[in-house]
Amino acid sequence: MEGAEAEPLPPGIDERLAVELYRQMLYLRVFDERALIYHRHGRIGTWAISWGHEAIQVGAMLALRESDWAFPSYRENKVGLTRGMSPADVLAGCRGHPQGWWDPYTWRLGSISIPVASQVPHAVGFAWGERLQGRDTVALTFFGDGATSEGEFHEGANLAGVLGAPVILLCTNNQWAISTPLRQQTRAQALADKAAGYGIPGVRVDGDDVLAVHRAVSEAAERARSGGGPTFIECVTYRMQAHAFPDDPSVYRDDTEAEAARRNECLVRYERYLLRRNLMTPEVAARFREEWMTRMAAAITEAEALPAPDPSLVFDHAYERKTPAMERDLAHLRELAAGKTAGRPS
Repeated sequence: MEGAEAEPLPPGIDERLAVELYRQMLYLRVFDERALIYHRHGRIGTWAISWGHEAIQVGAMLALRESDWAFPSYRENKVGLTRGMSPADVLAGCRGHPQGWWDPYTWRLGSISIPVASQVPHAVGFAWGERLQGRDTVALTFFGDGATSEGEFHEGANLAGVLGAPVILLCTNNQWAISTPLRQQTRAQALADKAAGYGIPGVRVDGDDVLAVHRAVSEAAERARSGGGPTFIECVTYRMQAHAFPDDPSVYRDDTEAEAARRNECLVRYERYLLRRNLMTPEVAARFREEWMTRMAAAITEAEALPAPDPSLVFDHAYERKTPAMERDLAHLRELAAGKTAGRPS
């Protein structure tokens, strides 16, 4: 499916939804803008930015039912906002505060999985479990082009095909796996071609066209819900910014490609489309930005007001019971916090 700015609204997209897609894309963009400043001030740790990926993230999330589940990678760190999650909670998570530990069942959103591709088997297993219980839930998992080189992706995709699991494997192909370009990752002409090896349909879409993404995910969800099994969707875009901060992409790539991508990136492109079709005015777009800037200012204030988390939390939720070594490390951490010792545990 190729994007086309001049095409009319596709089936299933009314004017209200067309504008809401833009509004949510802008929300994610403003969050990233503020998070970047927040990071540079030393208030949050490493942040995986997703400028230029908003069409994929919003188009996919708004194509799902509220009862469907999504399993994000680290780059979809804020897709919960599209389901009403508090931006203050997302920021709190970046600050290591337990307020940012969301309940997956509240938002139908799996915890962010940092190891590349590890969320793919999670989504496949969850989707199959829902089918075994007689539910028509669909699960969607996000991952990047680099994940298709990982064993977990292949294991998950193969099992999805064997079981006919109601899952959508959504690959954000932004051309770079940190510093490794796509041409050094695979000889495949399209990542969607890999789906054939698992006996599942592969679809390639313009990842900068939110309407194309929404349509592809809607069709894949309907197929999965009706018993047709999984679909692999490759959304082609370009990683305009750093992999994460403080990564410096100028060390390993020429900025010429990124500059070209920025001139026609998804938010600018979709805004032009809505303005040209008189579905939105510049004043409405400005009002949306003001709305999100105000919300983000309040979220930062709320996150800043939270008390510092107890460092001992890093030892929780790893095992049912702490190992003896963990108990020793925890005791040493408490001594360090109390200023009693600067040594290391034996």
